[in-house]
Amino acid sequence: MRQLPETDRDAIRLAQDPHFSRWLEQITATGGCSNPVHLSGSTTTLDGTTGEILRHYDTRTEPGERLLVRCRNRRATVCPACSRLHAGDTYHLVRAGLLGGKNIPATVRHRPRLFVTLTAPSFGPVHRTGEACRPRRDGGTCEHGRPLGCGAVHTPEASVVGQPLCVDCYDYTGHVLWHAHASKLWDRFVIDVRRRLAASARLVQSCFAQHARLSFARVAEYQKRGAVHVHAVVRLDGPNGPEDQPPAWGTTERLIDAVRASARRVLVHTPYSPATGELTLRWGVQVDVRPLRRNGDGPDDDAVAAYVAKYVTKGASETGAGTDRPVTDQTGIESAPVSEHVRALMRACWRLGGLPEYEPLRLRSWTHTLGYRGHILTKSRAYSTTYAALRAERAHHMGHAEVPDVITERQWRYVGSGHSPGAALIAIGVAEDLATNRKWSREAARDRGWT
Repeated sequence: MRQLPETDRDAIRLAQDPHFSRWLEQITATGGCSNPVHLSGSTTTLDGTTGEILRHYDTRTEPGERLLVRCRNRRATVCPACSRLHAGDTYHLVRAGLLGGKNIPATVRHRPRLFVTLTAPSFGPVHRTGEACRPRRDGGTCEHGRPLGCGAVHTPEASVVGQPLCVDCYDYTGHVLWHAHASKLWDRFVIDVRRRLAASARLVQSCFAQHARLSFARVAEYQKRGAVHVHAVVRLDGPNGPEDQPPAWGTTERLIDAVRASARRVLVHTPYSPATGELTLRWGVQVDVRPLRRNGDGPDDDAVAAYVAKYVTKGASETGAGTDRPVTDQTGIESAPVSEHVRALMRACWRLGGLPEYEPLRLRSWTHTLGYRGHILTKSRAYSTTYAALRAERAHHMGHAEVPDVITERQWRYVGSGHSPGAALIAIGVAEDLATNRKWSREAARDRGWT
């Protein structure tokens, strides 16, 4: 008799366990999380006045004496279930800053608002889509004798798109160091936009905050060449944020001019290194600035929120840039399932990370992201709600919110993570069922005209 695969045997073992129904409840509560965290401990809720125990929960009554909770990983390649939840939260976070809601007034939809794309500079010629990769008519070549084009017409899906035409010409050092300073470059950009707005209104720069406030939400996206570019929603409010109208001089046109000028002007210098010198880092020449308007003249607000939400769940392996998990040595770099171009960037990260002058950049710790150290999504404080507030709202909706005037004592410890082979198979089924149910619910709501 042919023996069943290990996964099937493990799934049968779990199904026959006397505590299977409770275990399945836990899996369902995590949404079918692919890599749940295992906790052991207890929570006791006491009346704040009398000290009476109102509720006590202890994992000693649970299967395996542990509780499973979501891993909350945003990457769909790591955990599809948690990434869907994160995408939903991101959508509402970005949308609230565009249209209002989640304690943000609806008047923000009438403020000067832009959808801005800032790119990385060129680090060397790469294969491009369409006719852009045709060789020059004069048959130009690089200093290494290689043609400045390959003669092919590439589709966007072609694996060669984004790869260097000449690896010896490509500035891998500049690429990595630009990534390491990209967040600082963004900070300088935001400061300079404020300065230019103040100057255009003939205000002392230090007084800008008394007249207006610049709010934003930005997402970092890897291009085919492995370089990050930034998409951002930028909004101009009054001094108190979303509740305030911007001053009369705070127009969309003036905001566009400030954004364009700052993108061209700001720069960051790298620390001096005997090996690389001091580099001056800027944004790329391609800057896209589009006003967001409610009359349909410009990108749709919901589409912008959906785009940002979709991107934050992408793993590095999906974008073709780096890996989803850190590498701890050069062997990990050589065995990573990436293109040779990305591997060269990872090698450059590791090499530069070993230089003492670049130690504060922690490049070796960020080799898997090609030196980029920023969060995928960041926002200013006044732009909209927060992930924490959205999670609290969801807990309240599900009846998990804490009651006022109580004392809660918690004692928890981490005892593991992940699934056995059979449990992983069951979790996938739970996640797919929940996703299907959500899809049917949305379709039913549309049919009834609820959305």
